[in-house]
Amino acid sequence: MKKFIKATIINLIVALFIVIIILGGIKISLGQKIDEAILLVNQVAIKVDRTFEEKPTTIDTSSKRLQNYPEYGTQYATIEIPKIGIELPVYYGDTLEILKKGVGHSSGSYFPGEGGSIIYMGHNSKNVFRRFSELQIGNEIKVTTTYGEYNYKIYDMKLINETETDKLPIQDEKEILMVYTCYPFNNIGYATQRYVVYAELEE
Repeated sequence: MKKFIKATIINLIVALFIVIIILGGIKISLGQKIDEAILLVNQVAIKVDRTFEEKPTTIDTSSKRLQNYPEYGTQYATIEIPKIGIELPVYYGDTLEILKKGVGHSSGSYFPGEGGSIIYMGHNSKNVFRRFSELQIGNEIKVTTTYGEYNYKIYDMKLINETETDKLPIQDEKEILMVYTCYPFNNIGYATQRYVVYAELEE
């Protein structure tokens, strides 16, 4: 009986080792093709539309509030980060369907120009935010809305857990743009960490 159990354990260990080798081989041989396939899907799904204005939107300079807010799920801006060569559409809302189309804007945060915290999020795929690790303090982020252009400068970057909502504070004393994505950047599937870029309004 002992010999049978020992042989079974050895067979299981050998089988596990073989599976690891096979998966490693698949990852090495097909990893680039898998990344290319994901990139192709994203390129098809994410398109920058510069004719997205559905109704006139203006901002009241005295109250710093929009006169007409965009409808949930609609594009109202584009975001450009020259350092990593991206220009992406920004949609009001943060559902999974919205994030398939581009960058989401948390409905609990302010809009550009309103003088408070703005929270954007996007996937860590290749043509979205995977290159966040290349960003440095001082890099610029430009947000072009239906009612004006806003330039922000990065002043901090943090790796946080998804439960640390205090690291994404909503306040109205200073206009701060917080943009985050899942971490690790090459992760496929659900991740519990977020990489956050913090930028303050310049003009």
